[in-house]
Amino acid sequence: MKKHIVCFGDSNTYGYRASDNGRFSEDERWTCLLSKKLGPDYLILEEGLPGRTTCFEDPIHEGLSGLSYIYPCLMSHAPVDLLIIMLGTNDTKERFGVSAVCIALGLKRLIAKAIATTDCWANKKPNILVVTPKSIEKEYENTAVYATMGKGCAEKSDQLREEYPKIAEMMGVHYFDANTVVKQYNKIDYMHLDEEGHEALATALAQLIPTII
Repeated sequence: MKKHIVCFGDSNTYGYRASDNGRFSEDERWTCLLSKKLGPDYLILEEGLPGRTTCFEDPIHEGLSGLSYIYPCLMSHAPVDLLIIMLGTNDTKERFGVSAVCIALGLKRLIAKAIATTDCWANKKPNILVVTPKSIEKEYENTAVYATMGKGCAEKSDQLREEYPKIAEMMGVHYFDANTVVKQYNKIDYMHLDEEGHEALATALAQLIPTII
């Protein structure tokens, strides 16, 4: 059997394309590029949902809490050799009213539930990679998304780079910071990957993953 890698994230894992509110193709989004780079021994399972949070229930849209969905997600893709979690961008929305520290604690809850889903793991051994999303750029405040995201998102998003490594170490999981390879977002909403960002992230993860599976 191929090695199963579950990519659990939000719109940047889904492949949202800001230019037309569409979706990047299978030749463009990072999950599919990762599949091509890793080769035939790996099965990449795309679990990207626009708006998804670590653990917070959205008062406007239902079903967006990662905590509520992680169990059926992992069980449906078992046996899981690696779970990649890239979440936190949506948690910065003003309507949630939480700090970067609280977002990190939400990630901790999500990791704990994933680890506790013992029947999903290949060889009964949890294997998780936390990826800090590229920080939202300050320019988002001058775009249409500011109306729903609210204030303070860029600052909280950037603070995740400090908080997520602490959680990863505490929970004994692998860690990677997307900011180290994704240098900028698109110039439309400043919070979604462009083609170059998808390529950069896929390339970096394709180099890292064989060392942790």
